[in-house]
Amino acid sequence: MAAPSGEEILRIMRTIDDRIVHELNTTVPTVSFAGKIDAGQTCRQLYESLRAAHRSREKAIKSCISQTSSAVNSFQEERKRNPDNLVVMRQLRKEQTKLKLLQSELNVEEVVNDRSWKVFSERCRLHYKPPKEQ
Repeated sequence: MAAPSGEEILRIMRTIDDRIVHELNTTVPTVSFAGKIDAGQTCRQLYESLRAAHRSREKAIKSCISQTSSAVNSFQEERKRNPDNLVVMRQLRKEQTKLKLLQSELNVEEVVNDRSWKVFSERCRLHYKPPKEQ
């Protein structure tokens, strides 16, 4: 069995964001059921889970960007020393493409996070007020 790709890992890591509407619908009560469940506690737990997931994904993406940037720099140095080496040129292009894709993932991450926080705020604003970010 092959190791999962970076895209597959990100997809798995984004599961909480993909399911936030369902999660909120099943855990945060409507006004008529507000007395039966502690919505404040539920929203606080969901807030903590979302925040942890977002930080974890951002850290993972930035780590991959850092590693790929180092590889690009290494291949660029190698290309300067040996400009006719086609293997080095191919590897450099491959790593540069990978770097661009990873950088675009940061933009995707921002969109995913914004969508999740908007949905969270709409459903939990009456039950839980998140602390101010430092």
